[in-house]
Amino acid sequence: MPTVAPLDLDGHVIAAAFLGDVPFFATASGAIHRLDQGEKVTEAHDGLLACVRDEANDTLITGGEDGKVLRIAADGSATLLAEVPRKWISVVAAGPQGAVGFAEGRTARVRLADGTIKEFTEARSVEGIAFAPKGLRIGVARYNGASLHWVAMAAPPVDLEWKGAHTGITFSPDGRFVVTSMQENALHGWKLDAKPGAETRHMRMTGYPAKVKSLSWSAKGKWLASSGAPAAIVWPFSAKDGPMGKPPLELGTRADVMVTAVACHPGEDVVAIGYSDGMVLAARFADSREVLLRRPGKGAVTSMAWSRNGKLLAFASEAGDCGVIDLAG
Repeated sequence: MPTVAPLDLDGHVIAAAFLGDVPFFATASGAIHRLDQGEKVTEAHDGLLACVRDEANDTLITGGEDGKVLRIAADGSATLLAEVPRKWISVVAAGPQGAVGFAEGRTARVRLADGTIKEFTEARSVEGIAFAPKGLRIGVARYNGASLHWVAMAAPPVDLEWKGAHTGITFSPDGRFVVTSMQENALHGWKLDAKPGAETRHMRMTGYPAKVKSLSWSAKGKWLASSGAPAAIVWPFSAKDGPMGKPPLELGTRADVMVTAVACHPGEDVVAIGYSDGMVLAARFADSREVLLRRPGKGAVTSMAWSRNGKLLAFASEAGDCGVIDLAG
């Protein structure tokens, strides 16, 4: 049986992440806690809104109600990357070559490694940013679709249109697909054609009883796991046209609770599933086999992250009851 090392924090915890072998927990109040030979705290923001891991640099990128974008290193030190006075930074993203994306209002920005900041203005508010896996390119989720911008070129954006409010965005690891989460309890996808100007194919992924707030690609990019249902809904993306015409896997189905967070294992076709009652399971894609990792807790699971070797799983919750699960026991 896996063992759980608990960490009780005050209030809502937005994100869990590993930097090296050290687990980090980012709270909505703006404090970043890490378990590094004892609990240590970095007071990063006056109100934290967004936190992502920058895999290339093994750091965290955070944005807050104080208008600041910070880089948090493994030793807890914080570096100011950008500041937009009197604005809330609600969206951040980590990109290649040290690039960092962030947004407030209708403006998406990309800060390059040399400190240069590029701005991209949308007609409606920016709800999500993601970097493409190849080339310095961003996708921006907005009302009625998404926009794809080349950061270093003056080329016009590629507009991916689909009616409705798009709240988040992700690229497949091979760059062939873009998927957005929507306000209307659905995902929408586009297959990106390699030929400029060629028509993009639409993919509708519907049937969720709740909004999809958590997405995670499998290690080889063949599956996309999602929250928003009583099971983890895992869509197949290995075929030429992605999930079109193919049913998803439904893993870890439980009655009367919702999946609120998903995190695919870094090496195996396994997904960690966090629920609205705080329970955490692991499920295998091949045969749907489940392993209980944590019994129900005080609040819904908000975020989970695997260590690089896949032996530890950190989890965060909206009630502050966090922890690290050691799968080796």
